[in-house]
Amino acid sequence: MTEDPFVTHRSLLFTVAYEMLGSAADAEDVLQESWLRWAEVDQSRVSEARAYLVRTVTRQALNRLRTLARSREDYVGEWLPEPLLTSPDVAEDVELAESVSIAMLTVLETLGPTERAVFVLREVFELPYGEIAEAIGKSTAAVRQIARRAREHVAARRPRVQVSRSEQRAVVERFLLALRTGQLQELVEVMAPDVVLIADGGGLAAAALAPIHGVELVAKVLARTNRVEVAALATTAVWLNGAPAGRIEIDGELATAVSLVVENGQVTRVYLVRNPRKLTRLDEPTELAR
Repeated sequence: MTEDPFVTHRSLLFTVAYEMLGSAADAEDVLQESWLRWAEVDQSRVSEARAYLVRTVTRQALNRLRTLARSREDYVGEWLPEPLLTSPDVAEDVELAESVSIAMLTVLETLGPTERAVFVLREVFELPYGEIAEAIGKSTAAVRQIARRAREHVAARRPRVQVSRSEQRAVVERFLLALRTGQLQELVEVMAPDVVLIADGGGLAAAALAPIHGVELVAKVLARTNRVEVAALATTAVWLNGAPAGRIEIDGELATAVSLVVENGQVTRVYLVRNPRKLTRLDEPTELAR
């Protein structure tokens, strides 16, 4: 019996939805809606199931993005993407790993819904302009213009320096050790002078409501983590969104996901996801594909 194309391409479809939404929960909802539409289609009349399904998911994700816009405006504090536990294999596809990184998804959040859809479909999944035009209901010429503007927007904001995964892992482990042992000076040394910390508590967990700039301030904020008993605090290096990252547990309970941007051997961005609703996908690896 031939496998349903939706099942065959599910990891790809989830990745498309997740990159457009920055939320695994919303991506799963989009896949459910898309599957219901797929089940109603005369599939014998669909010549390219993969392309058809990507278009369907794109449309549903765009609808979801537009309805989410207001709720994100009312979000308490900074909004960060929902982190995913991934296998180290994801990092082998460098472009995929970069596209799902917390840093890149945060940049994509600054695009409008249509620009984000075009950027993701063109730059990450390399869809032809004509297919993207059909998916979003625009002309091919308009899609080309949108793609150019989105590329320029992202290029101006994305981290510019690429580091090897081994260097990233070494810096992450050094950062987590300093955090766990409360070594303030070591924290200062592992971070760049102009480091920026962004935390997401969503009003449900303690977190800075605005970005914190500068190594001295960031180190002091991080050091507060150690006001709990050191024995109660545990840090673990994990793979999140295709890159070495960390998780922090207090009294055995997951409290924070940590994602870092590393440039020239130092941390330049610290992303702390503390909203408990966004920490539900960190026990089982998520399959991503393109």
